[in-house]
This record gives sequence, C-alpha cells and structure tokens, in this order.
Amino acid sequence: MKVLITGANGFVGGYLTGRLGHECVPLSINGDPVDIRDGGSLRAAVKDIGPDAVIHLAAQSFVPESFRDPRMTFDVNFFGTLNLLCALKEAGYKGRMIYVGSGDTYGLVQPERFPILEDMPLMPRSPYAVSKVAAEALCWQWSQTEGFSIVMARPFNHIGPGQPEHFVVSSLAKQVTEIKLGLKGPVIETGNIDVTRDFTDVRDVARAYGLLLELGKNGGIYNVCSGIERSIRWILTRLMEIAGVEARIVHDPSRARAVEQPRVCGSHEKLTNDTGWAPGIPFDDTLRDILNYWEGSLL
Repeated sequence: MKVLITGANGFVGGYLTGRLGHECVPLSINGDPVDIRDGGSLRAAVKDIGPDAVIHLAAQSFVPESFRDPRMTFDVNFFGTLNLLCALKEAGYKGRMIYVGSGDTYGLVQPERFPILEDMPLMPRSPYAVSKVAAEALCWQWSQTEGFSIVMARPFNHIGPGQPEHFVVSSLAKQVTEIKLGLKGPVIETGNIDVTRDFTDVRDVARAYGLLLELGKNGGIYNVCSGIERSIRWILTRLMEIAGVEARIVHDPSRARAVEQPRVCGSHEKLTNDTGWAPGIPFDDTLRDILNYWEGSLL
C-alpha cells in the first residue's frame, strides 16, 4: 500500500515513515517538497503519486506562532487541509485519510471533568486551536458527503528524540544536557512549570496513527494520549535526576504562554477499544532517549 504523508519531514513524520510497514511517500513532485498552501502543485502531486491512503500531518503546530501570525496558521492548517481534500477528490481518491488534529482544541477543561473525552465541547483558546477545530469540522463533513473515508485523531502533547527545542520538554532536556557537558552554567530557564500536561512518546503516537489507518471508523474522532497527568516541574526534576545534574531554576517571562491551560489529562479509551492501542514506552525511557539525542547533537 502506498501511503502519502503530508508533513513527512516533520517531527512526527520521521517516526511514522519508519513504522507503518507500507510504502510511505512525502508530498513532493520530482523530489521537490510541495507547499500545502499551493493548490495547483498539490493537485499535481496527488495525481502523480496516486496514493492508496493518506496521513495528513502538515501543520503550523507552535501555539505562540499562531498568535504572532494567525493568518499564516489558518492558511496552512485550514486552507491547506481544504486544498488536500479537493486534490484527492479531483484525483478520484477512494481510500482513507487520517486527519491529525489536536487535543488543544478542547481548551480549558476543569479537572473535575477529567479525563477529557471525545464528546466534550470544543472551546479553543488560540488561533492554532481554532484552525484545528475548523479543519476537523471540514474533514468530518467530507467523511459524510464525499467518496472516501476520513478518521480524525486528536493527539495531546507528544515528545521524543529530535523534537524542536522550542517545545518545552525538548528545551528543558537540551539545557540539562548542556549543563551536564559543561557547555553552560547550572541554571535552567523555564516558563510556567507548574502546569500539567498529558504526554505520550512520539513513537507510540506514530503507532496509533498506523492502527487508525487500519481500524479507525469513518468519521470517528480519537484522542491519542497517555491518560496520565504530569507536571512540567516533575518532568524537569526527572530529567535532572536521570542526567545526574543539579541546577537552579529561573523563571523566564518570555517563555510564558499568552493563554495557558493549568491542567490537562485525556482518555484514550475509545482508541483502545477500537484498535487495541495503548502506550507502550515507559516514560523514563522516553526522557533518557531525549537526553541521549541532545548529548549526541551537542558533542
């Protein structure tokens, strides 16, 4: 089976390509990447590739950037998705598409309502989250009215080796590693580390997308999460313990989010029931792998 992966060169795409067990093809023409905002090139690429299945990862996924440039975020996340759907329809596509949304679309959920379920109302609090709500609604509509199947995933925070350093756990792991290697003094700069998040290893996330491609239900919406709430402070403490590092923690106001969810915890029960998926990689192993990645990159 030939699987077209948009965003194949991104953080998740690199892991997905090696784990599907199918021929994975990036969105390109003659080896040149295609911008999903370019409808003409996108239509030509889809026609040339002739995919049997599609996993749509391509997105502007950094929340602070969506506040700085909401129009670009919508151009990529919503109109890019519309371009892809139209290109598939024009090519006579009859397979399945996985649309990768975000657990951030739930917005502020009170802890007494945890864990977060798929049928909870969506209350997005950033341009990024709004763009994902809009694109997911578009995909649901197409799953009901067009000639191919679409399954929607809502991944919560995911982490792993190779994640860009502007994401919090990767940033903290890099700083811890720099201290360990003597590349900086024993000071770690952070934003608000007393918030909690539901983190999943990117390799488990990639496995979930593969299972949804095979077993997800058309029009189905699935949380992809660990079901475990962890604070950023606790994660930083574990990173320092694993690396054997002691450091002073300094709050950096520039790292604060314009809109912050104090606590997050989701449920993957629906995904587990329909596909058999469950998180498989121990959290400490994930943290060690991230630290090892940064050590290899910094040496």
